[in-house]
Amino acid sequence: MIMNHFFWLLPLVFTHLSSPVILLERNDGNLFHNWNRLMEGDKMVLHRSKRDWMWRQFFLSEEYTGSNYQYVGKLRSDKDIGDGTARYVLSGEGAGTVFRIDEKSGDLHATQRLDREEKASYTLQAQAFNKITGLPLEPATEFIVKIHDINDNEPKFTRAVYSASVPEMSDVGTFVIEVNATDADDATYGNSAKLVYSILQGQPYFSVDPETGIVRIALSSMDREVRKEYQVVIQAKDMAGQMGGLSGTTMVNVTLTDVNDSPPRFAYSSYHLSTYESAEIGSTVGRIKANDGDEGENAEMKYRIVEGDGKDYLDIITDEISQEGVIVVKKKLDYESKRVYTVKVEVTNTHQDPNFFHLGPFSDTAIIKVTAKDVDEPPIFSRPQYVFEVNEDTPKGTAIGTITAWDPDATDYPIQYAVDHHTDPERLYHIDPKNGSITILKSLDREVSKWHNISVLASEMNNPHQRSRVPVLIKVLDVNDNAPEFAMIYETFVCENVKAGQLIQTISAIDTDEPLVGHKFVFSLSSMNPNFTIFDNEDNTARILTRRSGFNRREMSVYYLPVVISDSDYPIQSSTSTLTIRVCSCDATGNMRSCSVDALLLSAGLSTGALVAILLCILILLMIVVLFSALKKQRRKEPLIISKEDVRDNVVSYNDEGGGEEDTQAFDIGTLRHPEVIESNKLRRDIIPEMLFPYHRPSPMKECADVRDFIISRLQDNDTDPFAPPYDSLATYAYEGNGSIAESLSSLESSVTEGDHEYDYLSNWGPQFKKLADMYIGKDTGVAT
Repeated sequence: MIMNHFFWLLPLVFTHLSSPVILLERNDGNLFHNWNRLMEGDKMVLHRSKRDWMWRQFFLSEEYTGSNYQYVGKLRSDKDIGDGTARYVLSGEGAGTVFRIDEKSGDLHATQRLDREEKASYTLQAQAFNKITGLPLEPATEFIVKIHDINDNEPKFTRAVYSASVPEMSDVGTFVIEVNATDADDATYGNSAKLVYSILQGQPYFSVDPETGIVRIALSSMDREVRKEYQVVIQAKDMAGQMGGLSGTTMVNVTLTDVNDSPPRFAYSSYHLSTYESAEIGSTVGRIKANDGDEGENAEMKYRIVEGDGKDYLDIITDEISQEGVIVVKKKLDYESKRVYTVKVEVTNTHQDPNFFHLGPFSDTAIIKVTAKDVDEPPIFSRPQYVFEVNEDTPKGTAIGTITAWDPDATDYPIQYAVDHHTDPERLYHIDPKNGSITILKSLDREVSKWHNISVLASEMNNPHQRSRVPVLIKVLDVNDNAPEFAMIYETFVCENVKAGQLIQTISAIDTDEPLVGHKFVFSLSSMNPNFTIFDNEDNTARILTRRSGFNRREMSVYYLPVVISDSDYPIQSSTSTLTIRVCSCDATGNMRSCSVDALLLSAGLSTGALVAILLCILILLMIVVLFSALKKQRRKEPLIISKEDVRDNVVSYNDEGGGEEDTQAFDIGTLRHPEVIESNKLRRDIIPEMLFPYHRPSPMKECADVRDFIISRLQDNDTDPFAPPYDSLATYAYEGNGSIAESLSSLESSVTEGDHEYDYLSNWGPQFKKLADMYIGKDTGVAT
């Protein structure tokens, strides 16, 4: 059996005489404990069985620094008789590389520097062989080489940098964070891995538990507003912190979180702001802000006005984003009545912590003074609107009311008034520009318009742009100036077989006036009527009754009954309305069958068929006239020049060939392409439009109106005649022909008859011939002289 010759001492455990003896025996290469107890009197005799055995574990220190191989131990088999025939062979972990064995002596060496942190033990097998036969002397035996630890690893923290946060103003001992470090050395062997924590930086604010690494608050009343960030350096040292131990460090960044321990405070006890008096309601005057060292919701503030003479004119709104107090206009400011508005503003935290109420009131106040700056304001009326009443029969020029306005500025410039003519297109009213008195320019009629809505403008005399307007409502009061009349057009008839005293019509009346109490109409006849009479019902209606019987439509088909209707207002107005009564043929029950129109036809001897034939003939004649007029318009006029044998001299001169198709002034090329439009467009193309060169004709004398109308009519006919010669043609007429009143207008024989003519009649032809008359009349006078 392979044995380790280094260990011969056998541990024995001695107890009192009754204790067992521990024996180590070898059985089939395995160690076991066999307990034998031999009792002889008061003595216990220990017997050891003689067995072959070995110690199966070697120990080797790590990090060997010697120059030779490190000796581990010696292996020897009990089958080795020492004659040199035994050969030892090593196998297992690291055999041949990390460990080597001497084949002859069995000495075991480590060939490399071993590190326990890489591998703490190696399991190997050793066996002895006979060199000559090569046969094993015994079965292979397994043993273990354990590496003894030395303190060659420093502690390392799980993080290089830790981050932690803790509320400010925390009590001493408040947990902050726990740091952890590890040591790769063997914790079961010595103190190489026993760590102790300590603070190198961060005192006196923080402390660390030396065994657990828990960091805690060590100083009370740590204020975030004074210092927010802390850097704490923690050290972990092995060897239980003894001298010579290895150490490692880490950094802990500690941030103090905010609590509401800082009350808001204004930087100044009073603030001065200014704005124009014309500032609109809701406009911003200025901003103020209180200082709060807290952050987040702990720094949220709310502003309010608690008192002051400007409390009704100013208000403050909290800006949720900037935490500022915004001063706004609550009511219009007036520089002339008050120039400085003062309010007291309070600011408070919206989220307060009762734990810190002892630090003081979490509110502050400040005085805000707002100065109103003057602006040039428009005039102000004494009322927002004016309402006047006037009777409709009020004569023009009468004053109906007065408008009053003034300059609200301190300068108090004079005011001038005017009526906005856009609201008074009929020019019914006038206002005195100085005193604002409104007068009537025309008579008013309530029945045309009951209300008149106009606007009056007031402006400063030195600055007309500063202008205000006010509505003026004028109510036209009713005057009894309209007489009553029939309420409707009545179609009244009386039967031929009617009896005396029979009702034929009930009438009523209307009046456009509006009396205070109500209408009261009185009905009567203008004169005694032998055929009909009237009965007033005294309820604004009246009945028309017959006075006799036996009406005959052949003798009289229509009767006209004048009815007088009067009102009861002052002054009393009355009118006469005529009621038309037709005589009709009725049946026995009084139902109308035919009336006076048939009677007229029968008296004329015309039947209904004859009347229809007459109307049909009239319609046919009208159609013939319309057709004849249409044909006449479509007939073309003959051209001015018919043939070469015409006795008139014609000179047609064209000095310009034109611009081809682009010359649209001379002719319309579209007509050549579309002949069908010739008839629809007959305007002359060579006439210069009158709108380009407007001609203002002097008004002729009234006595020459017929000449003027004739000339204008003939001029329009020639201008619109599409068949007239162009303007660049010359037509000479040598003789007007026999029977002409003017005789010949040619100048060929003027030398013979010039002295025989008298031109006084030209003066009577109107202004158009005035120049010609002056020329010839003057010439005659000169010859006579």
